[in-house]
Formats: sequence, C-alpha cells, structure tokens
Amino acid sequence: MTASSTLSEGADGARHAVGPSATATADGHERPDGAGKDGTVPDSAAPDSAAPDDAQDDTAPGTAGSKHPPRWLPRALALGIVAVFVGIFAWNALGALKSLWVAILIAFFLSLALEPATVWLVRRGWRRPAAAAVTLLGSLAAIVAVMALFGNLFVQQVVELGRTLPEYYGTLRSFVLGFVDLPLPEPEELVGEGLDQFGSDLAASALVVGSALLSGLFWSITILLVAYYLLAAGPRFRRAVCRWVPPDHQDEVLHLWGVVQRKVSDYIDTRLVLALISTVVTCAFLLILRTPYAIPLAVFVGVVSQFVPTIGAYLGGALPVMVALTGQGLWQAGAVLVFVVAYQQVENLWLAPMLSERALEMNAAVSLLVVLAFGAVFGALGAFLALPVAATIQAMATTYLRRHELIESHMFNDPEDKWVAAG
Repeated sequence: MTASSTLSEGADGARHAVGPSATATADGHERPDGAGKDGTVPDSAAPDSAAPDDAQDDTAPGTAGSKHPPRWLPRALALGIVAVFVGIFAWNALGALKSLWVAILIAFFLSLALEPATVWLVRRGWRRPAAAAVTLLGSLAAIVAVMALFGNLFVQQVVELGRTLPEYYGTLRSFVLGFVDLPLPEPEELVGEGLDQFGSDLAASALVVGSALLSGLFWSITILLVAYYLLAAGPRFRRAVCRWVPPDHQDEVLHLWGVVQRKVSDYIDTRLVLALISTVVTCAFLLILRTPYAIPLAVFVGVVSQFVPTIGAYLGGALPVMVALTGQGLWQAGAVLVFVVAYQQVENLWLAPMLSERALEMNAAVSLLVVLAFGAVFGALGAFLALPVAATIQAMATTYLRRHELIESHMFNDPEDKWVAAG
C-alpha cells in the first residue's frame, strides 16, 4: 500500500482501504485512480480537499455576493470630485460677479421704465437708436440738473450749519446747566477737538471717498451703456431671446415680457404720484412755518424721498431741517423734523401700500412685507425694486398656476349689516 492509503480494520479482522480508490500495479503496488504511470496525480484529478478555502470569486463585480466593487465606482468618484471643485469655482465666480449682475438688473429695469418714452418717439418718425439716446440722456440730464440745483443749496446749508453749530451748542449747554450740573466742555474746546479728529482722519477719509466715487462712476457708466443697448435693440432683443424658445412657448414669453413692462411702468407712475403728494404736503407745511426756500425744498423732498432707495426719506428731510435750523431757529427745525418723520410713517404704512394695491394689484400688507424682506436681503436696491419684482412674480404665478373654484362658505364674506338687511 502507498502512504496515501488509509487502512482500517473491520470487525472480521480484515483490512480495508479507506480513502481514494486504488488500482493494483504489476509490481504489486497500488496507485490512486487517475494517477499516471509514475504514480503522480495531475492537478485536474487532485482531491477536493486540496483546493484552497479562498477560491477565486467568479461572480460579476458589483453584484450580490461579489467581493469586488463595481467597475464604474472609481470613475464616479473622480467625476464627483471634479463636480465639487467646479461647483466651488462657479459659486466663487458668481460671488465675484455679484456687482455685474446687479448692474445688469438695474439696466434692464431702467430700459423697461424708459421703453414707453422711446416707443413714443419711434411712432413719430425717430429711429430707434436716436430715440433711445434722447430718452436716456434726457432722463440723465434731468437728474443731473436736480442734483446740481439742490446740491448747491445743500452745500451752502452745510457750511452755514457749521458756522452756527457752536452757537447752538452754547445755547443748549446753558439750558442744560440751568437744570443739571454736568461737566460739559466749552464750545471752543469741542470745536478744537473736532478739528483735531477731523485732521487726523482726513487722509483716510479722502482715500475712501475717492475710491467710492470712482467705483460709483464706473458702475454708473456701465449701467447707462447696458440700458442704452437694450433700449436701442428693442424688438431685435426680444427676437433674439425668442429664437431660443420653441414656437409654441414664444407667446408666453412675450406675454410675460409685456407683464413686466406694465408692472415697471405702473411702479414708476406710483412713485411719481407719491412724489407729487409729498411735494404738495411738504410745501404747504413749510409755507405755514415760513421756512426759506419752501418750494424748492418741497420738490427736493418729494423727488429724493421716492427715487433714492432706503436713505431717500432721511436725505430728503435733512435739507429742510438744516435750512430751518440755520435760517429760523431750533424750534422750527424740530417742527420740520417731526413733520418729516410723521409724514414718512403715514406714507410707508398707508399711502404707498394703498397706491401699490391699486396700481400693481398687490395687497397692501404684502407690498409692505415684500419691501421689508427685499431690503433686508438685497439692501437698498432690493427695497427699491421689490414692488415691480414681486408684482411680476405674482403675474407669473397667476399665469402658470392653476386656480380653482371656491366652495360656498360664510367665511368667504363678511356678515351683512342687520340695518342694511332690514332696509
């Protein structure tokens, strides 16, 4: 027997081979089945017990029971990493281009606001580029004229206020010391400290102001150029946009364009009405108070308070307060200040929402909340453009969102007056 055979002795004492079956050879030896003449066993005929435990997995990668990941996983991970870096770059690029997008938005709304005047000139035989240039430059000239007229008055009042401020401080100091013993500095000491502080900050302030002026001039020119190109293009720009839209959706695009145009025009009309009301009311109050320059001051308050975002109300009211302070006295200036603040509350809480509800077809409470929300998120520009943007979004929602019929319910109507019902 070979060493690979195992012998066991049964109950009858005979020896039996246990294990692989053996074949007797001519020399009396036995060899396992499948062995060659030299007694070796080929690999294909090796017993199963000789196979390794971690046999190679024949299942496809990524399927159930496979030990290998899917073949597409490395490529997906690489594409995911690239997408993350591209997203970060795009986010940073959009943040860097924020000023440019704001300038384009202002130019677009400016072109919509000036579109009716441009079309009016085109209907009377003007060529579109010339009509756009006259409309835009005429509006710019009117703004510059108002700023030059009232800017000169503003500078004069600031200089006069600087000369009379120590006198008013001395009066106020004497009044306070008559009731309370406080260590208030003398007017000369206060002026000296102010001049020292002003001289130390003059260089830095001049640099900041100069940089802000240059930046403002650059963006103003950019806005005017973009607005002119949009105005001069006119129908050609709308055709260029609609070429990217399927024919069955071009009517919707043009309809929305018309809605935006109408909402912006209504918004400008609303601002003009508010400016007229503010001018009339302010002029009447200043005439009653006999404040100098009552009519030009009233026009300044009306225009600036309506067309300068956020700070327009305070900037417009500051000039008449300074004129009253330098030309009349402290109590008249206080009266003008109280009037300006009170009128702004009435306008912001009642008059402006009421006109917005009628012109822009927007609820008064919604218009107030929209202005506050846009101002908090986008600043002064957001507060100024809040109403036309919100009105446009509302019109788009009315166009595309489905409306349903109302059921019969008493909660949809106010209860009738019993006296009216009885009559």
